[in-house]
Amino acid sequence: MNLLLLLPDDFISSERVQIRGRRLQHVNKIIKAKPGDYLKTGLLNGEIGRAKILTLNNDVAELALELTDAPPPPLAITLILALPRPKMLRRILQAVTSLGVKQIHLIGSWRVEKSYWQSPFLAADKIHEQLLLGLEQAIDTRLPEVHRHPLFKPFVEDELDTIAGSSTRLIAHPHATTAIGSAPLQALTLAIGPEGGFIPYEVEKLAELDFTAVSLGPRILTVEVAVSSLVSRLAVNLETDKHSAHN
Repeated sequence: MNLLLLLPDDFISSERVQIRGRRLQHVNKIIKAKPGDYLKTGLLNGEIGRAKILTLNNDVAELALELTDAPPPPLAITLILALPRPKMLRRILQAVTSLGVKQIHLIGSWRVEKSYWQSPFLAADKIHEQLLLGLEQAIDTRLPEVHRHPLFKPFVEDELDTIAGSSTRLIAHPHATTAIGSAPLQALTLAIGPEGGFIPYEVEKLAELDFTAVSLGPRILTVEVAVSSLVSRLAVNLETDKHSAHN
């Protein structure tokens, strides 16, 4: 936990908070902080600064806040991700959150097991937990939005064009012959399929919306590795003077 991330319910006054549970345990057992110490702190969807520990025990810590700085700018990448295995999804959500992705759309596809959509890991509170962990890792406060679209065709035909807007549109596909380029990007919508990739029909439907299939190379990667690799690599191409993701 590189950032003590505060929630509105933590406030006992405008500049004082109390924390309990997981965060308190981390402060006590991992950081081994003591009264008088300062911690890097941020308010969810708000500013970042520091907090001075006023009192600390095994039940509660009270801190005084100094929040003065804006969080890092979001990454102008919208991620369209075929729903992976639920346990893998947890790690992916943490990773892309720490990389700065703020718009995540989980979609169905032919190779996505229907049972995945019933997983308890897709409950709103479980997803929220992984997003918070990603923010804490990256010293960020802006919570990503995660949308679920179990049906591929209605999503692509009725929603995707509006979501992608004027951004560059790419499909990560293991059988693509086009390599990822290095041209500057203002914003990007990146579609990543399940293990084995999107089936030809799905690639064709995406291509109808001007998505271009690209490859990371000859190696076959897991979805988890592919997502982190692609987002990291394509983030380099994004123009640094663009400070907000497209909607």
